[in-house]
Formats: sequence, C-alpha cells, structure tokens
Amino acid sequence: MDLVTGLLWFLAFLFSTTVHEAMHAWAAWRGGDPTAYHGGQVSLSPIPHVRREPIGMLVVPLITALTQGWALGWASTPYDPYWAARYPNRAAIMALAGPVGNLLIAAAALILLKLGLAVGWFVPAPILNLQRLVIAPGGLETLFGTLLSILLVLNVLLAAFNLIPLPPLDGASVLGLFIPAFARQMREFSQNPMFSLIGLLVAWRVFPLIVQPLFSFVVWLVHPGLHYG
Repeated sequence: MDLVTGLLWFLAFLFSTTVHEAMHAWAAWRGGDPTAYHGGQVSLSPIPHVRREPIGMLVVPLITALTQGWALGWASTPYDPYWAARYPNRAAIMALAGPVGNLLIAAAALILLKLGLAVGWFVPAPILNLQRLVIAPGGLETLFGTLLSILLVLNVLLAAFNLIPLPPLDGASVLGLFIPAFARQMREFSQNPMFSLIGLLVAWRVFPLIVQPLFSFVVWLVHPGLHYG
C-alpha cells in the first residue's frame, strides 16, 4: 500500500462519512428534530463532524488507511431520543438517510467509471481489488480511477454494514418502518452501552461473510461482460 493510495482511502472515508452523517442530520431536521442542525451537522463540511468525533473521523481512519490498506473509523449524529420515541417513522427515515447518502455516492462513482470505460479513459484492471477496478494509461487518469474505485467499493460496504439490523447500527432503526415493535425494542437496547457493544461485535463478525459477495456484485456492475476468476 503506497502513501498516495492510503491518502485516497482516507479522503474517501472522510468525504463518505461526512455525507452519511450530514444526511442523518438533514433528515432529522426535516423531520422536526433540530438537534443536529443546531450542532452544525447539517453540513457537507467535515469540520463539525470531525469536531464531534475526532478520533473516529480523523485519527483512526488516517492510521488504518496508511497502515492497513483501507480506512476504518466511526462517526455519530446527535438526535433527541424523545423525538425518536414520539415519531418512530421519522426516526427510521433519519436512520435510513445515512446509508442512502452512501449509495448516492456509490452510484455517482459507478456512473463516472462506466463513462470512463465507454470513452476509453479507463480499461478493466487485469487484477481487481478494493481500490483498483480500472486502470488508465496516464498518471492522472489512474489516480482518478483509483479514487472512483475506492468511493464505489467503500460506499457500498458502508451502506451494507450500517444496514445490519443490530443496535446501534442504522438497520435496527430502519426496521421500524416495517416492524415498529422491533424498532422500539432496538432503540431501548441502543441506549444500553453493553447491548450496543454486543451488537457491534456481532455485526463485525457477520459482515466479513458478505464482503466478497458485495465485491463480486460491484465488479459485475462495473464490468458486466467480463469474467474474473
């Protein structure tokens, strides 16, 4: 993992997480809870989000991006729990908004990759990995293709991980749109740090099982006519 690619992972994580949290904050504000709005989180600037979670938004993702070959971190958006209890559907929409933001980024990256392939800026990479779905003849085009590859893969994975229906992940609240009683129970669990920790540990064990199928799906989206062993 070279320094430039590590920095691209960090920048992609910072941007993607900022959009994720800003979407949470915006949906809550539109739904009647101004808590995050007053905290400055309805913003695509990373500054208010980093200020709230400097370790999870800055320190850990930078270290992991430069040493592990991918960025790991966390962030959070404040909300009024009494508002969430009173308006569970609005709270579920707030929870869903974050992953939707990630999927919008992934869709934009996919469109740009497909456009680049169509006009000849990119060609399929002979060996695919999380940060290289395409290659290009020039240095700048290669850098751009790497950034788009990271943004696509990262945001698909972020959306999928956050939609796992375990507290404190967004998926536990999103289920409130379909199973209100389950959402109420999950909200109570989320307020208990021990249950939240257990939920994260279980999700972290389950998630690796779906990473490869998700990556294969991303490869199919980018290169539907090609087959890789």
